[in-house]
Amino acid sequence: MNRISVDFSKQVGAIRPLHGVNSGPRTYSFYHNTTQYFQEAGIPYSRLHDTEYPYGSGHFVDIPCIFKNFDADENDPASYDFEMTDMYIQAIYEAGTKVFYRLGASIEHAPIKRNIYPPKDPAKWARICEHVVRHYNEGWANGFHYGIEYWEIWNEPEGNGTWRISMWMGSDEEYFNLYSITANHLKKCFPNIKVGGYASCGFYAAFAEAPTENHKKILAFADDFFRYITAPATRAPLDFFSWHIYSNDLYLYENCARYARSLMAKYGFSGAESILDEWNYGGEDMFNRMRNEYGAALAAGALCVMQHNEVNLANYYDSQPAMCYCGIFSLETREPTKTFYSLKAWNELYKLGSEVETASDCPDVRLCAAVNGGKGGILISSYRAEDSDLWISVRGLRGGNGVKASVWMTDKDHFFEKVSEEVFYGDQISFLRRKDAYTTLYIELEVL
Repeated sequence: MNRISVDFSKQVGAIRPLHGVNSGPRTYSFYHNTTQYFQEAGIPYSRLHDTEYPYGSGHFVDIPCIFKNFDADENDPASYDFEMTDMYIQAIYEAGTKVFYRLGASIEHAPIKRNIYPPKDPAKWARICEHVVRHYNEGWANGFHYGIEYWEIWNEPEGNGTWRISMWMGSDEEYFNLYSITANHLKKCFPNIKVGGYASCGFYAAFAEAPTENHKKILAFADDFFRYITAPATRAPLDFFSWHIYSNDLYLYENCARYARSLMAKYGFSGAESILDEWNYGGEDMFNRMRNEYGAALAAGALCVMQHNEVNLANYYDSQPAMCYCGIFSLETREPTKTFYSLKAWNELYKLGSEVETASDCPDVRLCAAVNGGKGGILISSYRAEDSDLWISVRGLRGGNGVKASVWMTDKDHFFEKVSEEVFYGDQISFLRRKDAYTTLYIELEVL
């Protein structure tokens, strides 16, 4: 039997917006519409990367899609094509979601590369990015006043043997220079926005028994990047450090989150935000499991890990139903999968607001809980291969007419279904639940 406990009288911080996604609700050239599900799950942020893949469909988000002729005048509104990106971003805000904007290019798997070469004039590229910010935040070129806060400079520029030629055709030094020039320019123009990068491929080599040479190079790139932006001659601001992980190992999520924080502290960026802006199930049978009870339990557990390891914001990859990496919607029906409901459950905690103290005697049973007045919520991930009993102890909520506890379950037989509702009396509530392998529970508590 596993035992967990929650004390709603002990608040320990705020629940963070970790249930963001990559891409918006209107995709496949606006044909697919998942707006109602974005609203249902309260998706807080949509990261714009690989938007309408491939190549941004020639019209969306990416700098080469918006500013098609690099030799044109970057100060002339006629040099820019914002039309399709305007519509895409408008749909995001209509869903109640904010934009996290990646400046740069989408991934290119094709043998002929088009948009992932270093800009021939980094300073001009930075000025082009400036005008993109002005369009969406200051109304320039018949634009908007969205107040987009997060601006990320490129994606996965380090790569490995395959990824490198999919995201960045330049040298490490060329990326460092582009980042430094662009970050300094944008912060000079817009002191109140947050600028960062570099959307690292991840830190797998730090925890692998036999890391590949390419993975070792990824770690070396991180140190080289931080040394570059802290050197007096090339110093650059970093409001957030972004990184990625694809894994079915929750311990790796935990270790990588801590590694990111330690790396930031090492170079004097303890106050910057750690942003995990691509994550998903990875490993055996991943494209099936990311949509079923395995993926749901992994997602719920990963969200708890992020909350407990100083990740400030996160974006699941991906929410475009036509993409194979979309684990939250069915490829065929565009209906929510079991994994979607882990994000929805996290939103329930996010709406409550205040995280409370929790404990688990089993490392494979992870949980997070939140409270707001007489209402509480508990998200539990049992990410393990065997069935077991779970003893749940709750204190800190008490009402003269009792406390109602409603339990929703996702497992091999349940699709985020309400499986019980009981009223308990007294300051301490204890109850037993039988759970199968790879189970996600959300418990809603309300003082009556």
